[in-house]
Formats: sequence, structure tokens, C-alpha cells
Amino acid sequence: MIHASQEIEVWYILPTIRKELSLCLKEKGLTQKKVAGILSLTEAAVSQYISKKRADMVVLSQDSRENIKMAADRISKNPKLLRIEIARIMDDIKENGTLCRLHKSIGDGIPSDCRICFDDSDIKGDK
Repeated sequence: MIHASQEIEVWYILPTIRKELSLCLKEKGLTQKKVAGILSLTEAAVSQYISKKRADMVVLSQDSRENIKMAADRISKNPKLLRIEIARIMDDIKENGTLCRLHKSIGDGIPSDCRICFDDSDIKGDK
């Protein structure tokens, strides 16, 4: 089954980002309750992220993990930055190819030369 790249983002990448942010914020000494509040998650979800019972399919690059760690630092100081930081992290994950690799590994029929996330000529019909 072919899934849209946005489905891969929502089902796999976003939970992975939330997991990594949960771990980083917890390492900074925040309680699970505080982490849940900042990330707009339930405490149970944060607990599952921290215990690695959720969002364990995606392997992020070391650079992405470092970016998430820096984002967690900024978010811990100003929780209003959460959406901006998640969008920035998502852009990084698209640019470094993690999204494409995951999409191709999950979706049947994704061409090996697929560039739809980077080249809108397929969308416009320009070939």
C-alpha cells in the first residue's frame, strides 16, 4: 500500500520527535507531568516514550538527535517554541533523507528515485 509522505510523518516521525523531546526534557530534570504539559501529551504517553515502549521504529541520525537536544533546551526555557521547533526538526528530517528512507521501507511501490518531497514538478505535471 502506498502511503502519502504526510502519513509517514504523522504515524512515525512525529511520535519519534515527541519521544526524543520527552527523553531530553526528562534528562533536564523536568517531571513527567511537566514534560506532558509542555508537549501537550498525557503523562501515560510520556511514560511510554521514556520507557521506549512507543515510537521505536525510526532511527534518527546523530545530527537530528543533536538538533532535538538543542530544541529541547530552547523549549524548556520557552514552551511556546514547541510548534516552531517541531516544524524545524521535521524539515531537518526531510532534508537529511530520513523521511524518504522510512517511506520507501514501509510503502510498496515507492520508486527508488522518488523526489516528490523535494521537487514539485511531479505535482504540477511538469516532466
